Amino acid sequence: MAINWKSYNPGKFHDEIISSPGNPRRVTRALANYLATLSPEELLQRRESATAAIKSMGITFTVYSEAGNIDREWPFDLIPRIITSKEWDVTSQGLEQRLRALNCFINDVYNDGKIFKDKVVPKSLIRKSENFRNICKGIKPKHGVWANVCGTDLIRGGDGKFYVLEDNLRVPSGVSYMLENRNVTKRVFPELFENYDILPITEYPGQLFDTLADISPEPKEYPEVVVLTPGIYNSAYFEHSFLAQRMGAELVQGSDLVVEDDHVFMKTINGLAAVDVIYRRIDDLFLDPSVFNKDSTLGVKGLMGAWLKGNVGLANAPGAGVADDKVVYTYVPKIIKYYLGEDPILPNVQSYICSDKKQCQHVLQNLDKLVVKPANESGGYGMLMGPQASKKEREAFARKIKADPRNYMAQPLIALSTAPIMGDKNAEPRHIDLRPFILQGSSTYVTSGGLTRVAMVKGSYVVNSSQGGGSKDTWIVKD
Repeated sequence: MAINWKSYNPGKFHDEIISSPGNPRRVTRALANYLATLSPEELLQRRESATAAIKSMGITFTVYSEAGNIDREWPFDLIPRIITSKEWDVTSQGLEQRLRALNCFINDVYNDGKIFKDKVVPKSLIRKSENFRNICKGIKPKHGVWANVCGTDLIRGGDGKFYVLEDNLRVPSGVSYMLENRNVTKRVFPELFENYDILPITEYPGQLFDTLADISPEPKEYPEVVVLTPGIYNSAYFEHSFLAQRMGAELVQGSDLVVEDDHVFMKTINGLAAVDVIYRRIDDLFLDPSVFNKDSTLGVKGLMGAWLKGNVGLANAPGAGVADDKVVYTYVPKIIKYYLGEDPILPNVQSYICSDKKQCQHVLQNLDKLVVKPANESGGYGMLMGPQASKKEREAFARKIKADPRNYMAQPLIALSTAPIMGDKNAEPRHIDLRPFILQGSSTYVTSGGLTRVAMVKGSYVVNSSQGGGSKDTWIVKD
């Protein structure tokens, strides 16, 4: 396992480290040259050190499978991804622009509905959305912001440009792994941080706390913020506990909270303590059994009433998922233009919506060339990778589309950029994406980079951790 960049060949794909076999990109040259000087024994030692660090730090992720829930160590690759600050400045502006427009859209959906009256977005799309919450009509959260935390998935195409693949506005996860990837890299490759001026990411928990404090009903310097988790069996429980600890917030389950007189309280050994803000990591339908799923034991009875009366802040707000819809995604460029009067800084991936008869016909005729996604699934579940699917699988999926066209959209199989991972004999190219995190309250914050997810299987395009993907540290470096 030595690294020879001359034999590293990503083929037709844009590679983040190597421009052509043997030729690192300008900004990655110091990294590539240093890695090439390490012996196989040294590289193996670094890999073992990373594995040991992940074990000692308790970084885990739960994968749901037919065999049961598997709690596994976080899959991590040693070689960091590098993006220049000049490119990231433009990208972060595009991310901020996108979230501002999406929050305007959500607020409009539940209030005036101007975008429907002006026929920019069909109202029928919202009426049929699984994430539309009728109970939220007329509500205006603090600052007009419904999605305080967003994880936007970016990909780099064959042309070297970033494209938005999807927006995650309900309960986006992964930021703790972004932070821990940096900690592991510092342990394993401390010397690399002497060669690059890398923008820090450690301020995220503080920025998150400030964003949550910003939506407290009563202005307080230190409002009582809690993180509401479904519990230890949730796939992202590590993240819930990690963020609560880093923010100095209480980690609670539904049974730890109670609503009295439309105010939320936390049960403590000293009695009930008032709660100002809840960073909820459970889905809408489990938040309040008196309003949504009556069998839910994860939420808190009366919570929606407390929120509707403005007595507690909820992030993200119930109903925000109406814009976390892969069909609504196709309208985001128009949404940005409508609310902000600006052209989108970050382009969408070309998409087809199956609720449109002509576009649906195109999708059905080209299933072998397209990736088809259900409107409201996440984690890579329920989609069809047309070029890699069998004829039988495509035929079965065609029946699903015909039965419920509103629920599906399609995109060409994008030539995702690659980055090297440590293989057994050499560095090997694997497809990657990037999930930056954006916070919005009275102001907006974008992480310096994000969570780079890696398809660990050769030739695979599936980077989701729930589907066996891995991750790597992401560096934004000053030019």
